[in-house]
Amino acid sequence: MKVILVSAVALIDRDGRVLLAQRPEGKSMAGLWEFPGGKIEPGETPEAALVRELHEELGINTWDSCLAPLTFASHSYTDFHLLMPLYACRKWDGIPQSREGQRLKWVWAKDLNDYPMPEADIPLIPILRDWL
Repeated sequence: MKVILVSAVALIDRDGRVLLAQRPEGKSMAGLWEFPGGKIEPGETPEAALVRELHEELGINTWDSCLAPLTFASHSYTDFHLLMPLYACRKWDGIPQSREGQRLKWVWAKDLNDYPMPEADIPLIPILRDWL
């Protein structure tokens, strides 16, 4: 089974809310909410992938030093296995804006279960909630 490496981040605002992005129509798992991030390219570290993806997808800048490893997901889907480190980030430059057609929403940790998410993301919710 093919293993896909993806980095994700819990962007946490000053009020303690977490940013979720809704997968746009036309993508796999469209309509589900997820933590921002994306595939790790060959030769790229998970942190570098997040810095790149956050700039491309949300128009914000952050740095490796602002990404705190929190936990990870390891989940088998039908045709691939996902391995996804989740980082926490409280410091960035700019205001997150949708650049790829995804809806964005700041969500209180206690309300994360109200948003349908990919199967791999669901076990991350209680860890993040307890951490915040």
